[in-house]
Amino acid sequence: MSRRALPITPDLVLRAYRAGLFPMAEGRRSGRLYWLDPKMRGVLPLDHFHLPRRLRRTVLSGRFEVTADTDFAAVLAGCAAPAPGREDSWINAEIEDLFNALHSMGHAHSIEVRQDGALVGGLYGIRIGGAFFGESMFSRVTDASKVALVHLVVRLRRGGFTVLDTQFLNEHLARFGATEIPQAEYRAQLARAVDQPATWLTTLSSEALSEEVAALRESSRG
Repeated sequence: MSRRALPITPDLVLRAYRAGLFPMAEGRRSGRLYWLDPKMRGVLPLDHFHLPRRLRRTVLSGRFEVTADTDFAAVLAGCAAPAPGREDSWINAEIEDLFNALHSMGHAHSIEVRQDGALVGGLYGIRIGGAFFGESMFSRVTDASKVALVHLVVRLRRGGFTVLDTQFLNEHLARFGATEIPQAEYRAQLARAVDQPATWLTTLSSEALSEEVAALRESSRG
């Protein structure tokens, strides 16, 4: 972790992600950002996503309305807001400004999960080529962030992405098949992915969702 020497701009953030670095703040009220480059990197292999049976039913049930890029700023704010067990956040005002700018430029994307019209969960991240860098997620009702993650994975698989970077590994992500790989291996995967063409899907048909969920269920069994 090193202190920044130059003002952090959206273009600098994109260059950093291509090199394997990402910025964080020490806390919500912190005025400084730091670059991180973990020795072990969290990734979620798109071909080995574990989809529990109960969650599969929830995703297909219609309980939630799921969209992409319809309210990026609200998802980012939801991820930054205090929550039980997470009273502080690494997302400070500068991070919000940078990522909202990156979204306006077409580089940052969100998945929104709504119930009865209210935003109850979601996630956001950055896309470069065939790599998606997951930044944060939030949930206000049971399963909302999990449903967002499934929809993200479906879109990435359908769009030809090859890398889903989770930055770090935690118990929650490990349940879905996330793992850690050494820095050198991550950089090799990243170098191939960022120059690979891929398509971010802002819309997803129910047929495509059903097909991908079925495929994910089969890979989970394997």
